[in-house]
Amino acid sequence: MKYLHTMIRVHDLDTALDFFINKLGFVEQRRKDSEAGRFTLVFIASSLDDLPLELTYNWDQGDPYVGGRNFGHIAYSVENIYDYCAKLEEHDIPILRPPRDGKMAFIRTPDEISIELLQEGEALPPQEPWSSMPNQGEW
Repeated sequence: MKYLHTMIRVHDLDTALDFFINKLGFVEQRRKDSEAGRFTLVFIASSLDDLPLELTYNWDQGDPYVGGRNFGHIAYSVENIYDYCAKLEEHDIPILRPPRDGKMAFIRTPDEISIELLQEGEALPPQEPWSSMPNQGEW
């Protein structure tokens, strides 16, 4: 398992970038805009080589986030997402968002912190029981 990033949601992307980049000295590593998903992801860090903080800006979010909704998740990559999720199930850890796409899954800690698991490299081919497994709970 390899640590990838932590994600927070931001209400105003320009204000957040001004804070992190202009005031704290972070640098932008990469950015992704999703017209279909109506969001922007900006990965920033204290240097180009440092581990990133993911700022997620949801285009249609009208009000500021409340109740901790602005903290998103911690992300790790794994060598084989299907094998890793099977091992988690053996330890009675529910897979809240199964890796139906061979690429991504979500679990939660006992304190309800979301953990995103991402397949290293390319997505694995769809595989049962994962490809037909529904989401459960919140992630």
